[in-house]
Amino acid sequence: MSQKIDRFDIAANRRIVPRQYTRRDRVRLLLWALLGPLFWASPRHLYGWRNQILRIFGARIGRSVRIYPSARIFAPWNLEIGDEASVAWGVTLYNLAPISIGARSIVSQNAHLCSGDHDFRQSHFPFKNRPIAVGEDCWICADAFIGPGVTLGRLVVVAARAAVVKSVPDRKIVGGNPASIIGER
Repeated sequence: MSQKIDRFDIAANRRIVPRQYTRRDRVRLLLWALLGPLFWASPRHLYGWRNQILRIFGARIGRSVRIYPSARIFAPWNLEIGDEASVAWGVTLYNLAPISIGARSIVSQNAHLCSGDHDFRQSHFPFKNRPIAVGEDCWICADAFIGPGVTLGRLVVVAARAAVVKSVPDRKIVGGNPASIIGER
């Protein structure tokens, strides 16, 4: 039975959040913050340079991947991108849990993939992170949001500004908020 919550216990949240990161993760986050400018300050066409920086931090990046310098990646070690995929300018990959993007998939400008969440049913608001998996040959259009725990099947299209909070089977086109099936490929 769930207990009724009258308010969030922010003080308790602030005590537990640091413990939810391992010491290793805290060190990696610090190093990423310090060396991240090598990624985002690089010229647009230096895709290989940015891919190599991400690999140094533990990302699994396929061949011929194009990630724009303005993409924001929280934790490179929780990122896997297949061959020939693209991550456009202004994309946010908030990967508190792993995010995988399949081969030849496109994540268009200002899309937001968020694998981080909080359990709002508990007063101390603990993390409840869940991975995101984007299948091969998908297109996540501009300004779309993909939420924690979502799996996009192969050949899925997410329309511009859609908010996807449930998994989508192969070959579906989804749009709206919350996203629903609007077509098929």
